[in-house]
Amino acid sequence: MSRGLLLALDQGTSSSRSIVFDHEARIVAMAQRELPQHYPQAGWVEHDPRRIWADQLTTAREALDRAGATPADIASIGITNQRETTLLWNRRTGEPLHNAIVWQDRRAEPICARLRERGLEALVLQRTGLRIDAYFSGPKLRWLLDHVPGAQAAAERGELAFGTVDSWLLWQLTEGRVHATDVSNASRTMLFDIARQRWDEELLDALGIPRSLLPAVHPSSHVFGETTLLGGRSIPIGGMAGDQQSALFGQACFEPGLAKNTYGTGCFMLMHTGEAFRPSENGLLASNAAQPSATPQFALEGSVFVGGAVVQWLRDGLGIISSSGDVQALAASVPDSGGVMLVPAFTGLGAPYWQAEARGSIVGLTRGTTAAHIARAAVEAIAFQSAALLQAMSRDAQPIHELRVDGGASVNDLLMQVQADLLGIPVVRPESIETTALGAAFLAGLSCGVYRGTAELAALWRPGQRFEPSIDADERAARMAQWERAVRQTIAP
Repeated sequence: MSRGLLLALDQGTSSSRSIVFDHEARIVAMAQRELPQHYPQAGWVEHDPRRIWADQLTTAREALDRAGATPADIASIGITNQRETTLLWNRRTGEPLHNAIVWQDRRAEPICARLRERGLEALVLQRTGLRIDAYFSGPKLRWLLDHVPGAQAAAERGELAFGTVDSWLLWQLTEGRVHATDVSNASRTMLFDIARQRWDEELLDALGIPRSLLPAVHPSSHVFGETTLLGGRSIPIGGMAGDQQSALFGQACFEPGLAKNTYGTGCFMLMHTGEAFRPSENGLLASNAAQPSATPQFALEGSVFVGGAVVQWLRDGLGIISSSGDVQALAASVPDSGGVMLVPAFTGLGAPYWQAEARGSIVGLTRGTTAAHIARAAVEAIAFQSAALLQAMSRDAQPIHELRVDGGASVNDLLMQVQADLLGIPVVRPESIETTALGAAFLAGLSCGVYRGTAELAALWRPGQRFEPSIDADERAARMAQWERAVRQTIAP
């Protein structure tokens, strides 16, 4: 009999991890491997598909070993993954035709420019909820078909398979028997009609992509297949979701108006918007949320390009801290930023501004400005950008009453307090910030009967520290106005 344990495979941009959870959503064991990045040219980012698979399999076996578990103890496996990263492989041999093109990669921008010139922006937004951008998988796939010798002809003969990382791992786990994805990953390809929950023939034609390349699409909680590669009995693969939608699910944001923000190198804020799809009117993206059933579920999303990376810049670029963990103490050594505002537009500004050409700025410097003031402004910049996102979400959908947070930078208490002050609502950090992997485990547990429904999952979400706003509405508005002035100065021609 299974012990009811759940194994989450968390394949991210910088590492591959596997985590074993018990029925109470507590971590039993974990294993991790760093994933090397490859930069063939400026603006290009690649991963080795074979390394992704080898490391994920290795960490899965290590996590089981550390948990003292066998495959018979695992009720189901859930997969969560870096989204938009694009792979192309041979259906017969399983061999990749090229390195994976990572979500950060910009090589497909000329393809996107041609789509914009053809006037397809409105169609893409209405069908997919997305903007035309090289960020998404469809343009990356078009680049591969254009640049890998013989790829287009082989695709038209039905010999090739396209997938995001979830599909690649599923193919490997099932030894080539299953080519599938879930709605949350499909919705990030720029090829998927998210309202009708199907691949869009008009967009496929626009990009010249053969339908035979594409995986089957299922709800996020679904028995996709089984694997015997962990030894012993077969284990069902019962859950799949892109990392940000998985984190939303792991934060128990199952109802409209519930939102989470993940503070990592960048920040990703998602708000559950229910069963009705409506494109954003305020510079955000709309996607399918992780779905426990065939009933469509939607989310609004905004991305901050530079979140925790601004702290890395303080360390590596300015040298004013020796480790990222030092920033909280330095920033907290002054009561405020002394009027300094830092806009970290190192690679442009994301939602809701969408100013790709903007570059970073520091305004409000005086002779009294110290390293501590700059550190404080850097920490506050993360919170300001996230507050601007939430304001846009509230205009698109509805106000929210609390923000649930996770990611490495969410352990910074000063940042979380500033965030609560700027939002005017409580910020809640759960006991465990491993919510991305937990979401995959929840989805897998639902499909195999470990959990009866989302109400049971909501009861397992355990709040940790709660940060309450400590400033009034007038001060909050004044601070946000100061931030918006700094942004305008940054993007001024």
